[in-house]
Amino acid sequence: MPKTLYTTAVAAAIGAASWAASAQSATYVIDPTHTFVTFEVDHLGISTNRGRFDKKEGTVQFDRAGKTGKVELTIDTASINTGTAQFNRHLQSKDFFNSAEYPSAKFVADQFRFDGDKVSEVAGTLTLLGQTHPVVLKAKRFNCTQHPMLKREVCGGDFETTIQRSRWGMDYGLKMGMADDVKLLIQVEAIKQ
Repeated sequence: MPKTLYTTAVAAAIGAASWAASAQSATYVIDPTHTFVTFEVDHLGISTNRGRFDKKEGTVQFDRAGKTGKVELTIDTASINTGTAQFNRHLQSKDFFNSAEYPSAKFVADQFRFDGDKVSEVAGTLTLLGQTHPVVLKAKRFNCTQHPMLKREVCGGDFETTIQRSRWGMDYGLKMGMADDVKLLIQVEAIKQ
C-alpha cells in the first residue's frame, strides 16, 4: 500500500473511532417541569412532613454504551414548598436551610452503576449549608426513550436516598425528638441536546 494511502486510511480509521466514541456520550438538560426533588421526614412520631423544591436546574452527561455519566443538579433552597407559607419560612430560616446565606444545594455525581443496561445507582456528593458529603441515589426506575412530542431522546427515572441532616449541620429540633433521617425522592427527566 502506498505510504500516502496508508496514512490517509489510518487517519480515517482514527477519526471514525473518535467520532464513534464521542457519539456514544451525550448531554442532557434537566427538564424542570418533569423533575421534582421532594423530601419526607417523620414529625415527632405522629405523621410525616413532606415538601418539595420548586426551582432546580442541571445537566447530565450520559454514555449508555460505556456505562458512564456525570450529573450536576442545583436546587434553590428558598423555593421549598410544603403547602404552608409559615412552615416554608421556618425551613428557609437559619434553623434549617438558611436560604439567605446558602441559596442553593448541589448534587454532583460521576459514578453510575448499572444492572444490565439500566442505571441502578448514582454516587456523588451533596453540598448543603456549605458542607459536602457523599450520597448514593438508588434508582427505583430508569429508562431512555424517544419523546413523542419533543422528537428527542429523554432519559430519566425515580431515585431515592435517606440522609442524616445533622451531617450537614442541620440539627434543629433533634434534642426535642425531631427526626434526623430525611428521605429524598428525586423524579428526574432530562432531554438530549
